[in-house]
Amino acid sequence: MRILIGLGAALALWVGAAEAQDRRSSHCIALAEAPGITYLHKASFRDPVAEHAVRISYISHASFLIQSHDGIDVVTDYTGFLGATDFVPDVVTMNHAHSTHWTANPDPAIPHVLPGWGDYGLGIEHHLDLGSMLVRNVSTDIRSYGGIEEKGNSIFVFEVAGLCIGHLGHLHHEPNPAQYAALGRMDVVMAAVDGGMSLDVVTMMRVLRNLKAQVVIPMHWFESWTLEAFLTGMSDEYLIERNAGSSLTVSLRDLPKQPTIKVLMPRFLQDPE
Repeated sequence: MRILIGLGAALALWVGAAEAQDRRSSHCIALAEAPGITYLHKASFRDPVAEHAVRISYISHASFLIQSHDGIDVVTDYTGFLGATDFVPDVVTMNHAHSTHWTANPDPAIPHVLPGWGDYGLGIEHHLDLGSMLVRNVSTDIRSYGGIEEKGNSIFVFEVAGLCIGHLGHLHHEPNPAQYAALGRMDVVMAAVDGGMSLDVVTMMRVLRNLKAQVVIPMHWFESWTLEAFLTGMSDEYLIERNAGSSLTVSLRDLPKQPTIKVLMPRFLQDPE
């Protein structure tokens, strides 16, 4: 969709600080050796994160909370509502394929609001260096008004604790060779498995096999059959781990010998009583 002039100006102000920074090199693109990963479970989102680890909590739809050990909090595909909490993240990312992936009125207390789109057809570029975390994007195309809007969405990459974490967003096409190269190594990937509103299951499976992430977290599934079709299609190469919980903690230790799909249950944030 086209962005109103006023909204575009506001978004430009939100991202100006990120664009002004000197750039740190991406270790996800540069590193040749893949480190390992370890799971820890059942932590409240308000609890501290272990050193050298990252906590990922599935909030809803395509929204995840990604937290570093030193207190950086990022929410993906931010819609303006996180749950029964006054929690304010440091960074939010958004995509505009549908209104369930962005908001025109983000909380003004959020320091960094990163839209995955820019002026129509031109895309946008983010390279936000927060010290212990680097947030960057790779622009992708979206279906729009019966056609294609070039660079209308983004895949966001979060480089933290030595991990390369990718959120594929509302992906509408398989990345081309240049986009795959720009993504670099992926350790953890959040992938839409709705069966067609984003990518069809077969294409999404091919994308994930090309990315070779050791951990895949399904998202954006509306009916259980779309999730099950995805899990069945991937079960020949991936271990399937189901968990009634909504979060996991990952760290650089002992990569699984076999890539793993980790099924999390979405849950809005709620402050401990």
